[in-house]
Amino acid sequence: MPRGGFGNGGDAEEEVVKNRFLGFLLWQSVQSTVLYFLCKSLLLSPFAPNPFTPSILGFFAFITFHLSLLLFSASLFAVASPQPHTPASPLELALGLVRAVFVSGGPPPPPEFRRRARISLTFVLFVASSALSGFLSLISVCWNNFGDSVGQKYYWQLLGTLGFRGLAVGFFYGLCYLYKKRWVLQFPIIQRPPFFSFKMGLPSASLQALKLSTAAYFFSAVLPLLLPYKFKGQVTMGKVLAEHIIFYMAVFVIFLCWELNHHLHQVLHTKRFIFAPAKGSAAAETNPSEPLLAALEESIPRSLMQYLAYLDLCMVCESDVDAWRRAAFFEETGETYKRVIAICLRPLEQFASKLGEGLESSSIGKSFQLDHQLRLPTDSRLSSRLHELFDDFQLCVWCARIVASLTIHSHKEDRFGVAQLSGSNSAVISALLSCLLAVETFMGKKNSLQSTLGSAGIKWATASTGRREAAVIGLAAGKRRGSPLYSKAYCMADVLRTSIYYIVSGFHDEMLTSAKAGLLDKEWITSCKPVYGTRELLLHKLRLFLDFQAN
Repeated sequence: MPRGGFGNGGDAEEEVVKNRFLGFLLWQSVQSTVLYFLCKSLLLSPFAPNPFTPSILGFFAFITFHLSLLLFSASLFAVASPQPHTPASPLELALGLVRAVFVSGGPPPPPEFRRRARISLTFVLFVASSALSGFLSLISVCWNNFGDSVGQKYYWQLLGTLGFRGLAVGFFYGLCYLYKKRWVLQFPIIQRPPFFSFKMGLPSASLQALKLSTAAYFFSAVLPLLLPYKFKGQVTMGKVLAEHIIFYMAVFVIFLCWELNHHLHQVLHTKRFIFAPAKGSAAAETNPSEPLLAALEESIPRSLMQYLAYLDLCMVCESDVDAWRRAAFFEETGETYKRVIAICLRPLEQFASKLGEGLESSSIGKSFQLDHQLRLPTDSRLSSRLHELFDDFQLCVWCARIVASLTIHSHKEDRFGVAQLSGSNSAVISALLSCLLAVETFMGKKNSLQSTLGSAGIKWATASTGRREAAVIGLAAGKRRGSPLYSKAYCMADVLRTSIYYIVSGFHDEMLTSAKAGLLDKEWITSCKPVYGTRELLLHKLRLFLDFQAN
């Protein structure tokens, strides 16, 4: 694993990202060269008797092929992000342009609009780069396979038609790539060496290239009907069939190069980076946690570097490979431990707070009946906001696992008791419970308090009318179980429950003693108002976990 410090803020971040990008360009050029020569020697050799005859034109085609893939790789790196982004709509861009041109002296556009406009521009440039890369790549692969089939007279017209079809194929691939949000970096659950991670993705990349090449072939098959094709009646049916076979094989090779570039980019940019000095060095003996804390606090929010820092912290807390780094969190002053917990609780609290606000704003009114609300789709702007909240899904999952692992390891490794004395344990439990309540409410589950009313028995009541209405709206969204949003919410709830059960299992005897003494809320629930729900609701939920009845 690469190892390094993070002492210069943005300079160190740019250095790490630049090194990974240069490594990506190097390895993609190697695999593209291998595919190019395999294509020429195995796939297209029956249609070109001497595919490797030295010539200036052949060398120029080889260089053009690599330049086209270099353009695609650079645009792939520019559009990639560890979390989804919402671009500005064409209407918003048009209104912003009109306002900038015709309204002089007005206030500048808000930062959020500028950010979304930059994202839209990046997407447009990616599609344009994909189209241009398809144009150059297809001509480079097929340049010497049609010379004898149609005659030199119409050779350049055929290459022009072929280039136009390559332009359409690249445009088709760029749109599909953006529509499916494949530009979002997917961090693997299990970190493997890059070679094995890349090897495991080869079958899926080949299958994806086969599907895309088939779809792109039919997509571009109608284009010759719209173009002048003067040599249509001057060639035999066999040569026309050979032309289509060459085109299909060339498109498959190009798509395979793009798919492998995408997979290689994912592997190299999501592998772990160790934010720690070398073991045994002076920095490792004095303050080994500072590079990691600096990366978490000083890097650009939601940037690739911050995601890599959270990934490194999660692996340190959950595994015993770098136990010396985790032991450094429990130093005598307790400042390092409190900084780590605060850094990890902040995304969870923000997520729970914003999700609670979104659920409250979705309460349309008491006049709507349950069946009416279940039939009607939720407001589009509200749905967009809820989707944006779950953009931090990966970050929140890491944070929940980190705080749970640190809390359970503090039971044996915290020699100075800073976790308990600083109130970090109660803050962790409260944050996890608040997040879980918010997610379950969004999914449509009614979280309620159980209160005994004397001889009247037991009554179940919701925390508030707003919570009940929010649960109804959440149920309407939760019915769409096939949606990616519901899948993320389900996974998030599962991770939160697992984290809470992990802590409860480790501190089960202490929590039972506190519950019998009536001190469970004072020792394990924070005294301030939770970010979502009430202290009574959090205590009720914690008792369910303590009785292993939470599901």
